[in-house]
Amino acid sequence: MTMEGDDRLDAPELSILHLDMDSFYVAVEIVKDPTLTGKPVVVGGTGTRGVVASASYEARAFGVRSAMPTSRARRLCPDAIFIQGDHSAYGKASEQIHRILGSVTPVIEPIALDEAFLDVGPARQLFGSGREIAWMLRERIQAELDLSCSVGVSAKKLFAKLASEDAKPTADRTGTRPGSGVRVIPADEEIVFLHGLPVRALWGVGPQTFERLKRLRVATIGDLAALRKDLLVSTFGQSHGTHLHELSHGRDPRPVLSERGIKSISHEQTFATDLRDRREIDDAVVRLADAVAGRLRAAGVKAGTIQLKLRFGDFSTITRSAKQPVGIDTGPGVARIVKQMLDQLDCDPGVRLLGISGGSLHEPGEIAVQLQLDAVGSPLDLGSKSEDDPASEEDWSSVSETIDEIRAKFGRDSIGPSPAVTTPSPGRDLWGPARAELAKQGPEHSDGDGG
Repeated sequence: MTMEGDDRLDAPELSILHLDMDSFYVAVEIVKDPTLTGKPVVVGGTGTRGVVASASYEARAFGVRSAMPTSRARRLCPDAIFIQGDHSAYGKASEQIHRILGSVTPVIEPIALDEAFLDVGPARQLFGSGREIAWMLRERIQAELDLSCSVGVSAKKLFAKLASEDAKPTADRTGTRPGSGVRVIPADEEIVFLHGLPVRALWGVGPQTFERLKRLRVATIGDLAALRKDLLVSTFGQSHGTHLHELSHGRDPRPVLSERGIKSISHEQTFATDLRDRREIDDAVVRLADAVAGRLRAAGVKAGTIQLKLRFGDFSTITRSAKQPVGIDTGPGVARIVKQMLDQLDCDPGVRLLGISGGSLHEPGEIAVQLQLDAVGSPLDLGSKSEDDPASEEDWSSVSETIDEIRAKFGRDSIGPSPAVTTPSPGRDLWGPARAELAKQGPEHSDGDGG
């Protein structure tokens, strides 16, 4: 067992941190309402199509987990307090957390609102070892925001992430037990630590991959490492099989990428009832496009590719994408492209979920792609005028700057396109529709769990 005084914990290469907030959305709700402290609380979509975004450790003791359907969470923990969630509050808390992280190092790779990788190598001379920086960040976040986090420290992203999970609190029916808070994985402990973990802990092992690995009698990452690479490639394909083989042996050369290194920005929304009316679908497009464009501008990038994702009532899912001759970062520009793709699709079966993402990200002034036809076969002319959107992308860029300034001062919902202001923003419905929205539809759309 590694002792706190062990010099290996202060090795210079141990400069990659993975910081993960503990039950982040629930924790923010508790800061807003301290009476929730110590109670089973679940944040997420509260309707029949909702999913769990976050659960307090008291709720986790009953088996409630993130990404679980809300209906199942209710059955597992009927006494839990279910909250639709306040994405605006979580966004503000995330910004405060990132300001603290940014005061230590500029090399931050956000993974979600509640987690990020950091490379603190350049900060070691000023703030100390990776372990010391991890403790400092954890204590500052607790003192300034009243939120807790767990931090993993290692020489590689793979081990930093696994270490932060190992440092977290745990819960069962007997109570919640605090974790170590910070976990450091020295180089000579990597393989022993890695191979003892369940294979589901490894990046890239989702439910389908896990089922196929079980058929190969793989239970731990050590079992996976014992398999030949050619067997993994033949089973999972060249890319995924090689990925699993390399990570199972602890090989992970990926650097920490700053926010400019993100690959895509997206928003999607699940609807209380399937949308069939094109006007309702277009309104949803405007809301989602506005949200995606706002995040593009906040990251200081433009999208060279716009992607549409549709899931129908029968759960069949399709995607369409369109490359752009110029970068896009305005809501009307994104919405126009998505509507053109929708014109080529049949939405009569009913749209259950709609998602929009911007990819091929680049900084303003860089050339994204060459001028070409889009994915659905017609050229996209962002400079053209139309009755629906008479302004060009260039015109909307200056308007968007003003919109961003107003939102920074008065809040995200203070200004925006009509569908985005009169209807809750996509972030509020990130995990599915709320029970209150279902109640408006009448008894045939009620949750059915009795409140």
